[in-house]
Amino acid sequence: MISTKGRYALRAMIDIARYSSLETLVTIKDISKRENISIKYLEHIISSMIHAGLLVSLRGNNGGYRLSKDSKKITAYDVLVASEGTLAPVQCLVDENYSCSRCSICSTVGFWKGYYKIIKEYLSSKSLQDFVDELSIDNYSI
Repeated sequence: MISTKGRYALRAMIDIARYSSLETLVTIKDISKRENISIKYLEHIISSMIHAGLLVSLRGNNGGYRLSKDSKKITAYDVLVASEGTLAPVQCLVDENYSCSRCSICSTVGFWKGYYKIIKEYLSSKSLQDFVDELSIDNYSI
């Protein structure tokens, strides 16, 4: 299950993709107002995104945040891994050094690998720009 942190991180990154550019930065205060997420929680999320290399921050009066690369190149998978850590459903898929005595004879390991592959492929297929485009279509039809 994706935690609140992951869900809020995805919303915050979509907001930044929607409202920032090379010339225009987005502030935490603005994200907080638009997304109804506390500034304190956003600070923690933004820090994770910067650490993962997904955001660039600029300080000062005109400071704020922007994506580190084109919104078409940052996926939901990137954001969720940066905020949640691994999305693998079982430990043996996360850590090569994890020692499970049943791994070589496990009747479910193939199932978990397939499940993880589907989740990873789907999340990797959705860029931040896809979300922004969907918002534009939804807003246009209202």
